[in-house]
Amino acid sequence: MIPVAHAAPGTTAVPAIEIRALCKNFGENEVLKGIDFHVDQGEVVCVIGPSGSGKSTLLRCVNRLEEPTSGTVMVEGIDITDRETDLDDVRTRIGMVFQQFNLFPHLSVLKNLTLAQQRAKKRGRAEAVEVARRNLAKVGLSEKADAFPAQLSGGQQQRVAIARALSMDPDMMLFDEPTSALDPELVGDVLEVMKQLAREGMTMMVVTHEMGFAREVGDRVVFMDGGVVVEQGRPDDVLGDPQHERTKLFLSKVL
Repeated sequence: MIPVAHAAPGTTAVPAIEIRALCKNFGENEVLKGIDFHVDQGEVVCVIGPSGSGKSTLLRCVNRLEEPTSGTVMVEGIDITDRETDLDDVRTRIGMVFQQFNLFPHLSVLKNLTLAQQRAKKRGRAEAVEVARRNLAKVGLSEKADAFPAQLSGGQQQRVAIARALSMDPDMMLFDEPTSALDPELVGDVLEVMKQLAREGMTMMVVTHEMGFAREVGDRVVFMDGGVVVEQGRPDDVLGDPQHERTKLFLSKVL
């Protein structure tokens, strides 16, 4: 993986993700209410907030797993809300890691990592296996290539899911509360993999309740509530000196 450098001050690099006036309704329920949001190339943005605030829906709109009701979502300058856009092509640039690991239970770890490469990237088996083994080594699970998901701990399954996403050579990674389904003692290994990705310059948008990770790794923290962005800024500012009363109340309960 080639590290993605932060844009130098004064440059006009196209944002990795740019969202304009994004709304999402589920029936009468207005979940996102005119979100304006961006993630720069090489930036790690951590999105925090209470359950039901719209965090995961926002994330899922970025690769159109959820269809926006209105507004625009741009990925590397491409409007993915445009019906003419080749969505499959854009999705190859976006790695997604879910709360529930979403591995294929009937396939080995290695096969979980090679299947999409062969189908979407059109890689031959030998190349796909080489890429898969390299990414399993990156997440510390080289010895589990022939295991099946049921034979792994939750933390190991999540690291396999990260390796699977990385095997597609994405330009950016989306994480939807990747540690919330894990036993507490398994969280650290997953966060360490994510920290290493951040050190290597991967663009990341992370929906998380891990405030320590947000403070340590995030370039920016975004606090959402009620379908809107309430407050955002540097981690030390948002987490250490929040300006909005709603942010203060939330953090008083989780820190």
